[in-house]
Amino acid sequence: MPSRLAQLRFVVIGCGSIGKRHVGNLKALNAGKILAWDLREDRRREASTLGVESMATLDDAWKRDPNVAVIATPTSTHVPLALQAAERGCHLFIEKPVSDRLEGLGELLDVVARRGLVTLVGCNMRFHPGLMKVKRLLEEKAVGRVVGARVEVGSYLPDWHPWEDYRETYSALAHLGGGVILDAVHELDYIRWMLGDVRAVACFTGKESGLDIETEDTAAILLRFADGAIGEVHLDYVQREYSRTCQIIGDEGTIRWDYGAGEVRFYSGTTQQRDVFRDPPGWEPNSMYVDEMRHFVRCLAGEEKPALDVFEGRRVLEVALAAKESASTGRVVELEGRPGR
Repeated sequence: MPSRLAQLRFVVIGCGSIGKRHVGNLKALNAGKILAWDLREDRRREASTLGVESMATLDDAWKRDPNVAVIATPTSTHVPLALQAAERGCHLFIEKPVSDRLEGLGELLDVVARRGLVTLVGCNMRFHPGLMKVKRLLEEKAVGRVVGARVEVGSYLPDWHPWEDYRETYSALAHLGGGVILDAVHELDYIRWMLGDVRAVACFTGKESGLDIETEDTAAILLRFADGAIGEVHLDYVQREYSRTCQIIGDEGTIRWDYGAGEVRFYSGTTQQRDVFRDPPGWEPNSMYVDEMRHFVRCLAGEEKPALDVFEGRRVLEVALAAKESASTGRVVELEGRPGR
């Protein structure tokens, strides 16, 4: 792999907090040459302090002939920028969600398929040791037939990036693809990863807090999976104490994961035994981002298959958009048989 890594030329497009994180992790992995670009000059300066070359314009970056693009810009800009990169033959890492709409996404998928590009949509929660343990338990049929799941995440939006005005972040602005459903799409991705395709979606949303934002700050989503299981997903920008949990209910046992506690609790109805699996010693949140980027580099080297490529990323987006549609129409949205499925 080292010789292949030497041939990788990354351009990181978007140097906000997640873009800078990816720059640092790529450097830590010695993944190849790295360029960075952002519309904001201050962010370009910050990227330069990480030891990479920041480009004044995106055209300048394209002239350097990168062959991998990391798209870490506001959600509404993902597809146009990814399409520019794909048409130049760049493999793609696109931050979640792949877009805020389906329009234009088909063209990107066509280019990716035609040119045989490697793609990964940001799915760092799939690399969390707790959720990986939950996934393994499900694969082992440890709880028997899954009948339901409860998933939730919530935290106070102004605390996300205390160094900037939350009202000016993409999360707060509808035209940039903000709102808690798209922002917290990790939950929709990982529960689909665990339980399979979603066939129907119902949702209530609202802006229930005093946050000065254009987008929904709270969402309650019901999912019907292809095998009949029912999922309940709660998302919010409001909780003052960060909370992220998952409960899987089977006819032979129960699994509970708690991010804050750093543990998975498993109860077997068959043996009437309880087991607790804790995060590895020394684990910290950036570990899953490093593992995610290491996985992407291995995919580029042909050693692994993408955990969530743009084609599957579209299916996750369809679930999120169905939740938005349900909230606006007051109807259950059926996904089976829709175009592209």
